[in-house]
Amino acid sequence: MNAQTERAEAVGQTSGFNVPDPQTLPSLKGKVSDEEWRLRCDLAATYRLAALYGWDDMIFTHISVRCPDEGGKERFLINPYGVFFDEMTATSLVKVDVEGQVVAETPYFSNPAGFTIHSALHMSRDDAHAVLHLHTPYGVAVSAQQGGLKRYTQFAMIVHDDIAYHGYEGIATDHDERERIVADMGNHNFLILRNHGTLTVGANCATAFLRMYFLEQACRAQILAQSDTKEPLEEPAEMGAKVLQQGAPAFVPGIGDNLAWPGLIRKLNRANPGFDV
Repeated sequence: MNAQTERAEAVGQTSGFNVPDPQTLPSLKGKVSDEEWRLRCDLAATYRLAALYGWDDMIFTHISVRCPDEGGKERFLINPYGVFFDEMTATSLVKVDVEGQVVAETPYFSNPAGFTIHSALHMSRDDAHAVLHLHTPYGVAVSAQQGGLKRYTQFAMIVHDDIAYHGYEGIATDHDERERIVADMGNHNFLILRNHGTLTVGANCATAFLRMYFLEQACRAQILAQSDTKEPLEEPAEMGAKVLQQGAPAFVPGIGDNLAWPGLIRKLNRANPGFDV
């Protein structure tokens, strides 16, 4: 046993938790359905890609996907506590029910309250198979601005007219908030949670990630543009509507999920392999 392992075990014993390294877990491949395993690999890759792009916030946000139902009961995958985004694996993901309660054996623990926002959208939107929620500095900064996202850039216009807003109600642990999140989001695919962060949905992880890429780029560009002493140039609503239509094919199932996702997986396998175990 090396010194690093001894220190890690000492920390675990001191804290009262025994959180295993996800790379040491016996693989669930072959022990779950082929479809669940595919979803686990996609979700684990999404977590690692979020970290690779600098979008993670330690363990303080979530990305989730809907699994095949079991006995007529809805099932979802989400990250466990004790595992950072950049070390997530397909096996370490936790399976939960619609209330966020763990329904499959796992050495990890998960806070059901962390699933509040995700469960609201999974339950209300048949097309929201993947829900990606972030707390990036640029996304949070724009969420705190009174005018929200502006049509300053092409990035922004690709998403602007598809964005909904939800007012801040404190840390999202109250299940009563779910119906208000659903009402505010409606049929939109992007959500800015005021003073909190950003969220996208998709038919799969590839689409939700691509949507978040454009939203994050738009938020970052907006904050940078506002560093000028003069107000940035904002395009009119008509131009925003035009660009929204032009960019829409990027998110069509079967098209958008084949634009960037294969390259993203190759990039991830070069930079941080091991998500698919």
